[in-house]
Amino acid sequence: MLKMRLQRVGRKNDPSYRVVITDSRTSPKSNKHIDLLGAYSAKQNAFSVDGERAKEWIAKGVQVSPTVHNLLISNKIIEGKKINVLPRKSPIVDEAKLKAEADAKAAAEAAEKAAAEAALAPAEEATPEVTEEVVVEETAAPAEEEKAS
Repeated sequence: MLKMRLQRVGRKNDPSYRVVITDSRTSPKSNKHIDLLGAYSAKQNAFSVDGERAKEWIAKGVQVSPTVHNLLISNKIIEGKKINVLPRKSPIVDEAKLKAEADAKAAAEAAEKAAAEAALAPAEEATPEVTEEVVVEETAAPAEEEKAS
């Protein structure tokens, strides 16, 4: 099976890579590649690939490594979603699922709040009139007592 992957060619502490088509059974460090498509410099974030040849190889059935796939998408050579290239030990965070759960929780809280306000609204409409009258009477009574004194 053929793969499109990165082959490191940079010096120590200066990573740079070639984008090559190679047999999946050969080592990435062996220089036995079928086709050289371009280069990627990690420090300078420079990615140059022959897009037409890359598309031809993909059409022929070449498997693309996740990192090369993401680089091709970033440079708009191919279309699609990026692939998570984190180690398998670290959890994969599904942002869409987390956002959906947060939205559902917010909607539930809003519904509870609306229900609580609806239950309190009729009770509040009847009680303010009574409390205003009581307050008016209490404030008026001491004023009359002061005038009588």
